[in-house]
Amino acid sequence: MREFTYQIKDQEGIHARPAGQLVKLAQGFASDVTIRRGERSVSAKKLFALMGMGIKQDEVVTVTVSGADEEAALTALETFFREQL
Repeated sequence: MREFTYQIKDQEGIHARPAGQLVKLAQGFASDVTIRRGERSVSAKKLFALMGMGIKQDEVVTVTVSGADEEAALTALETFFREQL
C-alpha cells in the first residue's frame, strides 16, 4: 500500500471534468485507489462517489493505492493531481 497527500489548488475543487478524468485514470489500473478527506473515503473508480465528496480548493486529500500495479498507479495519480488539480 502506498499513499500521498495533496492540497487541491484548482479554484473549483474536484469538479466534473477532472473527476471524470481521474476516474478514467484510476480505472486503468488493477490496484484499488481510494481518496480520503477527513474521516470519509471513497473509491476513485466511482464517479458519483467522488463527486459526492464535494472536495473544494485548499482542502487536503489522501490518495491510497493498493495492489499489483500500485507503483505505476501512484506515479500516474501524483502526476495527474499536480497537473490537473
